[in-house]
Amino acid sequence: MMKDIKRITIFAGHYGSGKTNIAVNYALKVKEATGSKVSLADLDIVNPYYRAKDSTDILAAKGIKLISSEFANSNVDLPAMPSEAYAIIDDKETYAVCDVGGDDRGAYALGRYRDGILAEDYEMMLVINKYRPLTRNVSDLKEIKEEIERAAGIPFTGIVNNSNLGLLTTKEDVEASYAYAEEASRATGLPLRFTTVWEKIYNEFEIKENLMPIVLQERDFW
Repeated sequence: MMKDIKRITIFAGHYGSGKTNIAVNYALKVKEATGSKVSLADLDIVNPYYRAKDSTDILAAKGIKLISSEFANSNVDLPAMPSEAYAIIDDKETYAVCDVGGDDRGAYALGRYRDGILAEDYEMMLVINKYRPLTRNVSDLKEIKEEIERAAGIPFTGIVNNSNLGLLTTKEDVEASYAYAEEASRATGLPLRFTTVWEKIYNEFEIKENLMPIVLQERDFW
């Protein structure tokens, strides 16, 4: 599953799509696959719910550096990022995974690093979830994609299908999302990189190609 890993991998999508949990899981898998230095940059400056900072202990235990605003997990929501966030561009020996906010305001934070990211062989994933109300149809999804790209000034390169119903997700729910993900890929012109599967039901799938098992964090924000 972990192949062709880019030095900078970005996950962006609408609120509730589950990009933060994917970013955390992906950073852990990059660390396991490469054994190299890995940083997770929480650039989601507008999400008051599940944030990468909620996984600080998990990341630290695996030697993954978390870069986030000092206001994360507080009642202050300012578009401020620490200067060390530029390490995602400057430190060429570290794999960087970035979690980006779910609308144009969140994407503006990413735009600060635009030139450096575009100079890299990067990956920017559009996280989609069939079961969230704001992205149930591909037309709405395309609008969100274009809004984020305009704000960040960085084009998406692929799609991650993260369609789920939290702890109630079944094998059938995941399989029912395949057609939606394929339609999204055709409509956006972006390749489908992988589909996430809650690790507790992963072994129920006979065909595991292009599936990535992930750990569901304590909060139901995938």
